[in-house]
Formats: sequence, structure tokens, C-alpha cells
Amino acid sequence: MSNISRMLFWLGHAAFYIKGDGYTVFIDPFKIGPEVREKADLILVTHAHSDHASRDDILRVMKPDAKVICAPGCFADGDFRNMEVIRPGGRSEFKTAGISAVPAYNVVKERLSAHPKSKNWVGYVVDMNGCRIYHAGDTDFIEEMKGMRGISASLLPVGGTFTMDVDEAMSAARAIKAEFAVPMHYKMLLGKAGAAEAEEKFKKGLPNALVMKEVQEPVYGF
Repeated sequence: MSNISRMLFWLGHAAFYIKGDGYTVFIDPFKIGPEVREKADLILVTHAHSDHASRDDILRVMKPDAKVICAPGCFADGDFRNMEVIRPGGRSEFKTAGISAVPAYNVVKERLSAHPKSKNWVGYVVDMNGCRIYHAGDTDFIEEMKGMRGISASLLPVGGTFTMDVDEAMSAARAIKAEFAVPMHYKMLLGKAGAAEAEEKFKKGLPNALVMKEVQEPVYGF
């Protein structure tokens, strides 16, 4: 399974960490339990909603000298000693990793107020250890996804309501053509039966589907 199984770990909801060579990158840490002992050298935050921009969870996982990269509006100046605000199209470097911010927004009429394009919220493409990992953030299937190339793993929200649902996420996965398509951001929205149904549909609909298990006790009550 290439390097993905040794470097990418799902913490639940939209939270992941990626292990590099001597450093660890967290994305959108949320509801992090005490059994998660990994600590972050870099934290990436996609947007300002509390289930993604959780200051308490960042403080729980970050090393004292960790860097926080976030979209506009996530935190106030001075919240973190080493913080960089990034917008779609921005790029940053951290040790041997390249961090690219890509657009994340809603286009479906009923969702437009949830993640407006005007907010300049983001997803990330993280280039490290020879892999390109795309965390889509909270988004619909947007035009920019069709131009993505060389993605090792695409982490896609499938819960509907505020983001793509399973069918839309599968369309996005087919456009991105990553080595692996990973569903996220659905258990809190869909409940136990709905989450199981979404996982099964995702696996049946995509030959490159990779349904991950959380590395901590599930935070959803099941």
C-alpha cells in the first residue's frame, strides 16, 4: 500500500496526522483523546469552524515549538507563537515537506452559506516522504479538483449536509484519480447505521477506496 499505511493515520472526523522523517504533521485535530501520544511539529487548519479550528486540541497535541498554518479567520493574532495564515494558492515549506493551500468551498445552493468561497478557506496538499496527500477540508466537488495530478491519497468529506455526500465525493475521487481515496467527516453527521452504509457505498463505488479506522477510541459513541 505504498507508504500511506505507514505514514497516514486517521483520528476521526477530519483529523489526521502524517509521520515524516523525524517530524509529524497534524491536520484539523479535534476531540483528541489521551491515548494519542503523537505530538505535532506542524499543525494545519483548514477553516474556522470549531470542529476543525479547535484551539484546545491544538494545544493538546503541539510541541512547544510547533508551527501552526491556518486559513484566514481561524485564530486571533497571538493565539500561537508561531502561526502563519495561508490562502488558496499559497505555499509554505516545513523541514522536508511542501505545503500547498488549495480552494475549499461550497457550490451546492443549499450549502453556500456554510463554506463561502469568499472566506478563502482551504484544503491542503502535503508533499512529504515521496507522497502527495490531499486533505480537501470542508468542500463540495469543485472545479479545481479536476486539475489535480499525482495525488497519493485524497481525503474527502462524505457526510453531506455541509459538504459533499458519498455520491459527490465519489465523483470527486474519480476526477482526482489518487492512488487511494479516503472518506472522512461523516460519522458525527450520519450516525452508526448511516456511517456503515456510506463506507460500504464508497468501497463498492471506487476501486481505489481506502476506509480507514481511527487510531484512538472512536469519538462518536460507536
